[in-house]
Amino acid sequence: MTGGGRRRDEVAGDRVRLVPDDRGGVTVLVDGAPQSHVHPGDPHLLAFEYVAHLALVLRTLTPPPPAPLAVTHVGGAAMTLARWVEATRPGSPQVVLEPDSALTELVRRELPLPRRHRIRVRPVAGEPGTAALRDASADAVVVDAFAGGRVPAGLVTREYLADVARVLRPGGTLLMNLTDEPGLRWVSRVVATVATVATVATAGAEGASYGAPVLLATGEVLKGRRFGNVVLAATRVGGAPLDVAALAREVAREALPTGLRRGADVTRMARSARPLTAADPQPSPAPPGDAWRRT
Repeated sequence: MTGGGRRRDEVAGDRVRLVPDDRGGVTVLVDGAPQSHVHPGDPHLLAFEYVAHLALVLRTLTPPPPAPLAVTHVGGAAMTLARWVEATRPGSPQVVLEPDSALTELVRRELPLPRRHRIRVRPVAGEPGTAALRDASADAVVVDAFAGGRVPAGLVTREYLADVARVLRPGGTLLMNLTDEPGLRWVSRVVATVATVATVATAGAEGASYGAPVLLATGEVLKGRRFGNVVLAATRVGGAPLDVAALAREVAREALPTGLRRGADVTRMARSARPLTAADPQPSPAPPGDAWRRT
């Protein structure tokens, strides 16, 4: 493959395909499903809407760019967001938990990471990988992992999100890429789960809890008109809370058709929803037909 904006040739592994486009970008498909889009010559280009929404939240975190942030990514693929963090906050120490070693090897060979980066990829799944991380070691944890087009059940339980709270510094931010059907009933269960994390005691994080979450998505998804991606953001209590006013300003300036749900609107979603636990887990709904997690 070639660098910059030149035309690329398609590259295929056993399960992974790197499919070029005419703009110099590449879509990564795993088992036929798009997992990432990356432009090696322009890490600021975020073609998938949910990735742009994740980046929008990260822009509002303190300290503001270009100050570095310690970010842990649960799920990597082409490491689009990690590349963006490095471009906007140079020198940020980042950990990527990606169990698919073949995928990582192909991506790193064909779509090299930027020079002098501090991105460290660990070939491990989200739950054991998170358990091995140090207490209060991350300013943000981004959960963006899929298996068969669905968010794995183990990554949305109260027990797992309590472990993420342990890894976050006080005031650190949990970010999750979720998918759901119209009505957002499963997302409502995740919101309810985040609200009950304080009831779980884990070594090093007893009493850790999250502030009120906010949700970002396209207007059609938030209004229940179609299946799609929803980004959830919540900060660990004990430090500066999520700056919702700054987030609302970013949403208003966003070129993408982005909506923000917060406050009582989110509280109502969780009121009648049953939290997800290790004893009662549930993955996200399967996408309909040939739909996938890009919105």
